[in-house]
Amino acid sequence: MSDSDDPAARVADLRKQIAYHNERYHTLDSPEIADADFDLLVRELLRLETDYPELVSADSPTTKVGGAPLSATFAPVVHRVPMTSLDNAMDEAELTQWGDRVARGLAGEPATFVCELKIDGLAMSLRYENGKFVQAATRGDGRIGEDVTANVATIAALPKLIRSAEMVRSSSVRRKNSAAPIDELRTINAPSGISTIRLR
Repeated sequence: MSDSDDPAARVADLRKQIAYHNERYHTLDSPEIADADFDLLVRELLRLETDYPELVSADSPTTKVGGAPLSATFAPVVHRVPMTSLDNAMDEAELTQWGDRVARGLAGEPATFVCELKIDGLAMSLRYENGKFVQAATRGDGRIGEDVTANVATIAALPKLIRSAEMVRSSSVRRKNSAAPIDELRTINAPSGISTIRLR
């Protein structure tokens, strides 16, 4: 009996593959497959878990965002508000289904959509206390990220102080994405000998 004939065996195999590729991407910073191929593995696992709910487990990668965020380089940060991830629409039918869900959620109110190119970047949680920048953390697995405050503080465009009434009165967390043009990444990576562009 092959994995395709045995849903439990296929689920176990998919979980193993997804865990492996999550570690390559999130922990080792050395992915081996493209985002689209990774997404296909996750989608197949989701489909099997939907078709066979008895195979769902609390440790399934379908219940988590990303991989293990902890490294020896950066301290862990527990997010005050989980940083969840967006779902993908891979074809026109899935996009239409998403549009239908949006319309139902608006209960008859008109919807306006804006489309833009997807720029892959690094999701960040920025924390301000009384308007002052105090911490930056990566998304990690959505619950725990890595403290990159010292690195992010060097970004000239980052406001170090915000004087809005809301920010000055309290603690505030903002989610932002950082990205850089490929030519700039090549310049940054050149001294370390890194010459490949990440696939995921």
